[in-house]
Amino acid sequence: MEELVNKLNSIPDSYFGFVAGVVAYVKKKPSRIDKVMTYLNENDGLSSSDVLKFIADQPDFNEFNLGYNERAYQS
Repeated sequence: MEELVNKLNSIPDSYFGFVAGVVAYVKKKPSRIDKVMTYLNENDGLSSSDVLKFIADQPDFNEFNLGYNERAYQS
């Protein structure tokens, strides 16, 4: 978890709520940390918005198993 926090804090526009939110997301399901760390390690020049969009697009983002794209088209 420390590696994740350090990586998140190294993002240029990082802020406390961003780091806390990502940590809360990965703590709920241990497999998420690997997915987020892989994304962080494989992409340079990320912003906090990039990371949050990546997380929001994950199928398990919320209890209804809807990512950002699917929620946008719900009526």
